[in-house]
Amino acid sequence: MNNTAPPETSDAARLAAASFRTVHGEAPEGVWAAPGRVNLVGEHTDYSGGYVLPFALPHRTAVAARFRDDTTLTVATLGSDRRIQHAPPMRVPDLTPGTPTGWAAYVAGVAWVLRELGMSRGADLVLAGDVPTGAGLSSSAALECATALALLAGNGHADPDDDERATIAGWAQRAENEFVGVPTGVLDQTASLCCVGGHVLFLDTGSGRREQVPFDAAATGLTVLVIDTRARHRHSESGYADRRRSIDHAMRLLGTGSLGEFDRPRLPDVLAALPEESRPLVRHVVTENARVLSVVRLLRQGRYADIGSALDASHDSLRDDFRVSSPELDLAVDLARSAGALGARMTGGGFGGSAIALVPDDARASVESALRRGFRDARLRPPRLFPAVPSPGAGRCAATP
Repeated sequence: MNNTAPPETSDAARLAAASFRTVHGEAPEGVWAAPGRVNLVGEHTDYSGGYVLPFALPHRTAVAARFRDDTTLTVATLGSDRRIQHAPPMRVPDLTPGTPTGWAAYVAGVAWVLRELGMSRGADLVLAGDVPTGAGLSSSAALECATALALLAGNGHADPDDDERATIAGWAQRAENEFVGVPTGVLDQTASLCCVGGHVLFLDTGSGRREQVPFDAAATGLTVLVIDTRARHRHSESGYADRRRSIDHAMRLLGTGSLGEFDRPRLPDVLAALPEESRPLVRHVVTENARVLSVVRLLRQGRYADIGSALDASHDSLRDDFRVSSPELDLAVDLARSAGALGARMTGGGFGGSAIALVPDDARASVESALRRGFRDARLRPPRLFPAVPSPGAGRCAATP
């Protein structure tokens, strides 16, 4: 299946192109954009060979590019205050992990990986986007994937096919892991590059097998509501790395490279072979994999309303066994459930960020009202609420005005 993004130009692409003209005084050679993602179910399973079920959001990060005849990389970004920020110019051959830091590190990391693959052509890049940062919606992966497509095009590798996109996702993950220093799995980058509109991506991270499963909640009177709690998270400053180290240790003890090989009936034997401190984490992963498989079966049957219990169980497991939720996420989930959501869960790495709720259209107003009121009563910032619509993956944008 061809995952190329549709030809229409997003707001992010227009902003990136306009900002490029502001910085460089001329139009870019091209604009590439990549989406953030929501993970319907399958959290903290992607770095242990498990199953995930993300879909791409309409929110995008765009990279406007002009390619150079040298190996210099210049990068600027349109900030949330609508001011353009510049990173110091970089030479691709000189890039090393840890320098630069901040937002420019994600761009530099991709260039560093491509350099290792023999692609060192420089570029002038200007970034803009509307994927909320720190909300657990993969803004960093969107930046990496848009950058990768732009730099690949500049090095003579445009329009990757579906299998090539999966490979590029691995390169982008390597940039985040080895250059930026954040030990994420491959879920986010694969979702940004390989999702298609109107579908969730059923990904077996152990084998790499991918299936596009139709998912049109709106046609059945349902909305996947994103609840951005505005409690910002940073994987590099959270317990994410600790959880990954613990899972890696458990897999070594079990003598396996993938927890995806263990089904739910084998769970008691698996847990008995582990030390006490590893058992809750592994219990979450094994049961979460089972929940993904259950949800996929229900979606194939068109039984969208029946997936709510799996979403609820996923959040409870992430809260109690994997211990990556937060008071704001628990509040959002509890409020949504009480006000009529069929199911709700945190999405993303946790420790803040966003939750999602599966909401009947006739209950959406009451759910949103309850969330705003509940956050106000808790003296928290108002949550940002918006529907999540499965959208196309990354690609080159149409010509911008």
